[in-house]
Amino acid sequence: MRWHATVRGAPVLQRRLAAAGAVFGLALGQSGCGGGGDGGSKTPPPITLDARIGAATATAQNSGNACTPIQPFYWEVGDQTERLASGSVPSSGGNPTYTSTSVMSIASASKWLYGAYVVQLRQSQASPLSGDDIEFLTFRSGYTSFTKCLKGQTVDGCVAYLNNGKYTAADDGFFSYGGGHMEKHASLIGLGALDSAGLAAELRSQLGIVGTPFTYGQPQLAGGVVTSADVYAVFLRRILSGTLAMKAALGTHAVCTNPLTCPQARNTPIPASESYSYSIGHWVEDDPNHGDGAFSSAGAFGFYPWIDKDKTWYGIVARMDMSNISDPDNPDSGGHGFDSARCGQLIRRAWIDGVAR
Repeated sequence: MRWHATVRGAPVLQRRLAAAGAVFGLALGQSGCGGGGDGGSKTPPPITLDARIGAATATAQNSGNACTPIQPFYWEVGDQTERLASGSVPSSGGNPTYTSTSVMSIASASKWLYGAYVVQLRQSQASPLSGDDIEFLTFRSGYTSFTKCLKGQTVDGCVAYLNNGKYTAADDGFFSYGGGHMEKHASLIGLGALDSAGLAAELRSQLGIVGTPFTYGQPQLAGGVVTSADVYAVFLRRILSGTLAMKAALGTHAVCTNPLTCPQARNTPIPASESYSYSIGHWVEDDPNHGDGAFSSAGAFGFYPWIDKDKTWYGIVARMDMSNISDPDNPDSGGHGFDSARCGQLIRRAWIDGVAR
């Protein structure tokens, strides 16, 4: 198991001494103000970086929680500047399989990238998201017959393939999770002639994505990206820093998604026991019983990126599990995204409150 942490170059000992001094000074301040009685409430001490790292690491390595079934996997947590902690968790008795540089298909985690691309494109055009943009990016456009793209196609070629470009009037205005909305939207805004390489270059141009790889296995906006945790983490840090306009767009225009609790929903990959909302290319984990308000975009093969509700921290669980996938070229065909989300949610909560799960 490997994990590391940095605090913008400050040595661990220096940080621990500083933390100890702060606690000592707090104690002096309390005694000097007549402390010792029951009067007044006490402010809890701040959660140290070491405590966060320890809690998140213990949670990821726990042999009896939701992280156990998804081994092997890689995880990391960071802020707008850098990665602060990470680890490669092997299968029981095995060697580490995934690291920050492991290349994998991220399936529906691609949706967040496209949503952010459109938001950034509109900003560069000095134009806010239109009603049509919002309808397509919250999966309410009526283009609900998508199957998959083929590797050598362009975006327009994919839209014309099978029933991918079929419009269903009865679904218009209803949330229906699938790749057809983004594929048709990309064609409508002028990306139709682009193949996989052209799409990758276009998204780089707006999102400022650096590093390799960042490619499309097929020209599928909703699920075709092939990359690594390292590259995706740069994207998440750019959101947190406000470099990308997606920071302000997180959670906006969110719609309900559970057909059992929402008459405006047709279908969702989230279990029926959960009621999430869907925003511009990403989920809002706001289930009233289990949610914490985080933003995320889990992929069918197990790649789970997130940003906490306060837009302070990001995290990634990275793995690629192709078992029980009915069609590897269709990221909406089922899979293991929610399994990774269950582990990632535990790591996130352990990081935020410093208590291992």
